[in-house]
Amino acid sequence: MRTPRLLTGTALAVAAAGLAAAPAYGADGGDSGDTGDSGVLEVYPSTAEPGGRVTVNTAACGRDGTADGDASAVGAGRFALAPSSHERESVGQFRVPPGAQPGTYELVVKCSGGRRVTGDLKVALAVTEAQVPPRGSVKTGVGGALGPDPVQTAAGVAALAVAAAGGTWLLHRRARGDGI
Repeated sequence: MRTPRLLTGTALAVAAAGLAAAPAYGADGGDSGDTGDSGVLEVYPSTAEPGGRVTVNTAACGRDGTADGDASAVGAGRFALAPSSHERESVGQFRVPPGAQPGTYELVVKCSGGRRVTGDLKVALAVTEAQVPPRGSVKTGVGGALGPDPVQTAAGVAALAVAAAGGTWLLHRRARGDGI
């Protein structure tokens, strides 16, 4: 009885510590005292190829929603963010330069109210999100599902032979009129 109480107490302590740390993880350390998800700069796609288009959005800029983005770390320069159709979100886009080198780059957005949020963009020469074609056979359960075991194959053939012989015997008796 003592072990379950100890485990329950430990689990509750870990959960409480995790909940206490969650708001600190989402905070951006910006100029305003606001914390949580509104301080996050979302980058889509998070991994892009040179020449690809990237969209960023954030809810950190509030109702006004206007902001200035800076992607000069990757060589794309400045871009504007404007209010979107989503409530209290600002959205902007830029193109990764064709000559961008692989690596992780910091994007910075400064809201018109002075708040600053950052996010990361990873540049890769080839994004590996393409589907991989299947290889091998499809396991449908028909023909070889049990494997090439000769004992199992012989047992299956014997079962079919007994069923065929029994069916033939019944049909023969019925044709002679002996009844079943």
